Amino acid sequence: MREQSGSWMLGGMVVLVLSGVLSLAHAEPYELSKNDVMDPKGITSDSVSLFGVKLGDSEAKALDVLVNEKISGIKAEQEATFIFLLDQRKPTGPMAGVRVQDGKVDLIFINNRFAHKTRGIFRNVLNSESPDDIRKLLGKEEYGDENVMGAVMAYDKQGFQVNYLGKDINIEFSLSH
Repeated sequence: MREQSGSWMLGGMVVLVLSGVLSLAHAEPYELSKNDVMDPKGITSDSVSLFGVKLGDSEAKALDVLVNEKISGIKAEQEATFIFLLDQRKPTGPMAGVRVQDGKVDLIFINNRFAHKTRGIFRNVLNSESPDDIRKLLGKEEYGDENVMGAVMAYDKQGFQVNYLGKDINIEFSLSH
């Protein structure tokens, strides 16, 4: 009887340790419009959401949340495979959105027009003055291309890419990492 309870306790401890390791593997949730996540190492594309829509969500959910529900100050438009979010005050172009392919959200993007709605580290990224400012916030990119026109900075292990073109900054989150 004593041996059985010892093995039961050992099994329980293994389960606790494994669940702790698994929970560490998942990054902290980051709702782009609400959470003040500032540690770039804690951000992966699968932990990012845009008004509750995450990568891998169904097209029906994306349409329901982004188009059918009214989001204060935002006008939503569906165009081909994209759902674009525009600032109602200055609807000059999309400030954020998602792409739906094969019935699932496979890309989330935000740009500097969305900076006023963004919380956390990406608000600072969207307001950056140079690629070096972005590196100070996010760390060195895995690879990229920088020239006189701007920079493409890939953070593939975390599932996002930053495109810098002067005051135009675009961040794309995808599951292809």
